[in-house]
Amino acid sequence: MPVSREVLDEIALSEKEYQLIVQRLGREPTEVELGMFGSLWSEHCGYKHSKLLLRRFPSRSRRVRTKVGEENAGAVDIGDGLAVVMKIESHNHPSAIEPFQGAATGVGGIVRDIFTMGARPIALLNSLRFGPLEEPRNRYLFEGVVGGIASYGNCLGIPDVGGEVYFSPVYSGNPLVNAMCVGLADPKKLISARAGGAGNPVMLVGADTGRDGLHGASGLASRTFEEVRELRSAVQVGNPFLEKLLIEACLQLAETDWIVGMQDLGAAGLTSASVESADRGGVGIEIDVLRVPRREEGMTPYEVMLSESQERMLVVVKRGYEEKVRELFQRWDLRCDIVGQVTTDGLVRVKEGNRVVAELPTKLLVNPPLYTVECRKPAWLTRLQKTELDQLDDVAPAKVGDVLLQMLAFPTIASKEWIYRQYDHQVQTNTVIGPGSDAGVLRVKGTKKAIALTTDANGKYCYLDPYQGGAMAVAEAARNLICSGAEPVALTNCLNFGNPEKPDIYYQLKECIRGMARACRVLKVPVISGNVSLFNETRGRAVYPTPVVGMLGLLADVEKRCSLGFSREGDEVFLLGWEESTASRALAGSEYLEKFHGTVAGRPAIDLEQERRLQRCCLRGIRAGLVRSAHDCSEGGLLVALAECSVAGGLGFEGEVWGAPARRDVALFGEAPSRIVVTIEPGRRGELVALAESEGVPVKMLGTVGGQRLVVPGLVDLRLSALERAWRGGLEAALTSGK
Repeated sequence: MPVSREVLDEIALSEKEYQLIVQRLGREPTEVELGMFGSLWSEHCGYKHSKLLLRRFPSRSRRVRTKVGEENAGAVDIGDGLAVVMKIESHNHPSAIEPFQGAATGVGGIVRDIFTMGARPIALLNSLRFGPLEEPRNRYLFEGVVGGIASYGNCLGIPDVGGEVYFSPVYSGNPLVNAMCVGLADPKKLISARAGGAGNPVMLVGADTGRDGLHGASGLASRTFEEVRELRSAVQVGNPFLEKLLIEACLQLAETDWIVGMQDLGAAGLTSASVESADRGGVGIEIDVLRVPRREEGMTPYEVMLSESQERMLVVVKRGYEEKVRELFQRWDLRCDIVGQVTTDGLVRVKEGNRVVAELPTKLLVNPPLYTVECRKPAWLTRLQKTELDQLDDVAPAKVGDVLLQMLAFPTIASKEWIYRQYDHQVQTNTVIGPGSDAGVLRVKGTKKAIALTTDANGKYCYLDPYQGGAMAVAEAARNLICSGAEPVALTNCLNFGNPEKPDIYYQLKECIRGMARACRVLKVPVISGNVSLFNETRGRAVYPTPVVGMLGLLADVEKRCSLGFSREGDEVFLLGWEESTASRALAGSEYLEKFHGTVAGRPAIDLEQERRLQRCCLRGIRAGLVRSAHDCSEGGLLVALAECSVAGGLGFEGEVWGAPARRDVALFGEAPSRIVVTIEPGRRGELVALAESEGVPVKMLGTVGGQRLVVPGLVDLRLSALERAWRGGLEAALTSGK
């Protein structure tokens, strides 16, 4: 074989894939062509193991204005002449090598996906996973990632309004860093990511090109982490101040009729931006690398085409408007150079002056082989699901209070204030409910409307039952929006998994997508954009299957928003969706089970029809002014949810939340889904019961709001100050415990 195994390993191509390239091309590829194939046929760009599965997702509704995969992000119409544009992406492997820059450039990349479409970015969210903070390496990664997210987002002036963080040993050394961005645009003025118009010039705008990020798509993001040479040069370096200029200039350009399309340079840099733009437009494209401005000497065409230097945009300009476009960018102190032109031959041609270094059919580059893996439910999973959790010792009455305090202090459950107080979540003055609630809520200026945003996933649930866990991720995201008073309208997702070439991992991927797709259909929430991050493994151990769901909700009236805190003395507290549950279901994958029994086992499950009825019931109650507060009952179970409501509102609770013969741990700390804690004013119990009955939703009175204690007779009697101290100090205590 003319190309060595070492070269193919570097660009993450197999020998069989190389032979397929030679067969389809009818010749051996040049060095530049091989590098382009390596990037565009990588798992990160080509979706070789996931594209066939992703077709399961529903992606249409009356609001959707884009087609998945054909634009940089998804867009939905929210009325009043506005569209919301949204997407979530991963930057996992770069963040594992250089956490600050890896996370920062992850934010920069997702923001470019939004403003490239002519949408002004108005909100950021993130979904993060780390190993236990007692380990120094995990603390270094955690602090670096949070610092990178805060630095880049704050410099851009985009509020970070929500997110989630989980901690587990399976993420040690392989953190998950998923960044989401949301923007607002005129749906009639969305900018396409297509090239078109024979002879139209192609401009490169923004930063000069360097050697940073080489093989980022094919190397870092498309193989297991232990196979990666930990070269920091593979991680991009960001400049948020330059990106801020790009935002304003590109949004101003989007208001003109001077351009055909615009595409940011992300993974695979100039290669993916030019090839994918040409393919979407059904045209060819020619690039001259000598015209590309560089910040390093001696760069080869290979390096120029595959560099992932940040803050760069590719703009297809209508002929005759070149000088207008150039002047616009110069007013923003941005460099812009004509580096090529659109052609009609369907080829991607890369030149170095007069020398052609690559000439390939566009369709060949964007159509890698797609794989399925023979798989079945693994035997180890069946054993985990059949674990007899009913045989475990129940929590003793005298220990319930101590268990609650410990649960509130666990980093996964504890307050994330240490993180989000580093973020500016009030900039742009749209935020009405910020981080720390079930969902962030932002007013839509110039209207009565608001949007709600959340990110959700529980890797342990997906590990124990990928189908049910995938469905539960979608349901929990929707439930969190419902608790804020919003109707779920669209979602974006980031699917984080291990090596899909392994049957067990492919099984997880396949079943998670199947469960998510089913939940999307039942809850009527389309998938409008997304990202897949595979090969998340270190030392042969994969992370939990972690399909992160970012979801958008819409409130017709911002004044009818809802939050989780108990708000008035004497209000009555109810649980919507209450039902008896077995230990094997309720404790499956729970924080209580892992922390106090040292195991991750059982079989979580969700009834999606019951979930749909619950969500509709709660939303009707909020819109009618009946429900005063609402909080999703999730990690930590019912008692933790009540404590969070008390701390958030500064008011205590007293009531009965457990009744014999049920197990105390199931009732108090079980994580059975489809439950929402709500409060109503005294005297309206009949209205709530009637509403719940009309929707077929179980309802149970728990107690009343008041005082400065959380009291469950015979089980818990704790001052609010003690609960708050445990909850607010848990994350910082974990950070300092190992120092």
